[in-house]
Amino acid sequence: MGFFQRLKEGLRKTSNSLANVFKSTTQIDDDFYDELEETLISADMGFETTEKVIDDLKEKVEELGIKDAEECKDLVMNSLRDQMHVPDNAYCFEDAKTVMLIIGVNGVGKTTSIGKLAAQYKSQGRSVIVAAADTFRAGAIEQLRTWAERAEVDIIAHGEGADPSAVVHDAVKAAKARKTNLTLIDTAGRLHNKKNLMDELAKMRRVISKEYPECYVETMIVLDGSTGQNALEQARQFSSVTEINGIILTKLDGTAKGGIAVAIQSELKVPVKYIGVGEKIDDLQKFDPDEYIKALFADFDLKSDQEIMAEDIIND
Repeated sequence: MGFFQRLKEGLRKTSNSLANVFKSTTQIDDDFYDELEETLISADMGFETTEKVIDDLKEKVEELGIKDAEECKDLVMNSLRDQMHVPDNAYCFEDAKTVMLIIGVNGVGKTTSIGKLAAQYKSQGRSVIVAAADTFRAGAIEQLRTWAERAEVDIIAHGEGADPSAVVHDAVKAAKARKTNLTLIDTAGRLHNKKNLMDELAKMRRVISKEYPECYVETMIVLDGSTGQNALEQARQFSSVTEINGIILTKLDGTAKGGIAVAIQSELKVPVKYIGVGEKIDDLQKFDPDEYIKALFADFDLKSDQEIMAEDIIND
């Protein structure tokens, strides 16, 4: 299976729910709008985002004089696409010496995502260092060390219980000395006291600024797509204590919560930059809003689905 096919399979439950709305009626009326609204909310699109989509759809339907529900499909697709925007400079860190802080709660796939990113960028000829600054979770350092070995990249690590900022200090000094392209820092996944979290992240940033002021600093939050609105709430809490430049959305390989990618970007104005659909290294890819929307609506049109599958096979 190509990446698109795996994404489509992961979003199938959401896709089927959306398809049923359009197949169950041909008439555009209050029942149609209510059913569509309920489906979008059930897919964890979020109330605020859903309202934007429904209001936009009603306006366009009236403006264009559309009578058939099936004709609304493209309008809904365009409206959802408008809620997700990946700016042109989203991956500008690729062209700079970058230190990337990876944040998020435990269990979302933070360390695994770091390993996959390290392997991918190493395979592209970039130099990579990973830093084990999650010194609190039992086994976190060894888990990252295993990924570093698989990716064949260097790791900077201290012992369990060490000061995370001391690990960051050694990592950025090494990155500067070696002129490393990308330094990925694994941080502790705790939503404990907000002040402690803010202080810890601020201390890491001070260390980076002091030791490597010329580097580009990127903060990425890893979220579990299968948890729906809980993922959105986690992003809200972290964004209240630190600037977030992008989102890595994992575990989109069998969830009915396919709308969460739209909700997060629409409500937080933070772009999803990577999505994950499995455990393999290449199951984490850069986020493409157009491909995501195609995956959500792929089963509506068998012909276009076949064409997409053929393109995906060629691309892979």
